[in-house]
Amino acid sequence: MANFNFNKAILGGRLTSDPELKQTSSGIPVCSFSVAINRRFQSRNSENQQPQADFINVVAWRQQAEFVSRYFSKGSSICVVGQIQTRRYQDKDGNNRTATEVVADEISFVDAKGEGPSPAASSSESSYPSDNYSPTLSSQPGSASKFEEMSNDDDLPF
Repeated sequence: MANFNFNKAILGGRLTSDPELKQTSSGIPVCSFSVAINRRFQSRNSENQQPQADFINVVAWRQQAEFVSRYFSKGSSICVVGQIQTRRYQDKDGNNRTATEVVADEISFVDAKGEGPSPAASSSESSYPSDNYSPTLSSQPGSASKFEEMSNDDDLPF
């Protein structure tokens, strides 16, 4: 078999707490957060089914880190695409530890604007950036491209 290496994770869930933005000693922004993802399962005994969730640690760097810390908060829905990474370190007591986390390549909103929890919920500001594209529909004549109305579907080729 040929050399095959593939590492891609796609997560969709909710933040378990507010993202934590820090900077490295060289000034690079890094943001850590955790995503709760409900696990689907089938149980033989449907009376005792308890919903279960996985809590996945995520790390975002640079612009992604600033984006997450600015526009997401505890409970926000989020979509993360990234790579699973394992690192080893020593804790403050000198014990060897291993951490497995997803290093984010792409981060996206899942909730529509105005839905879900937001850090600015008590103010009139939206928690999402104002420069997002949001199409508007208008019923005024000439505002949309013109479509030819068909009175009879019998002439359609399918």
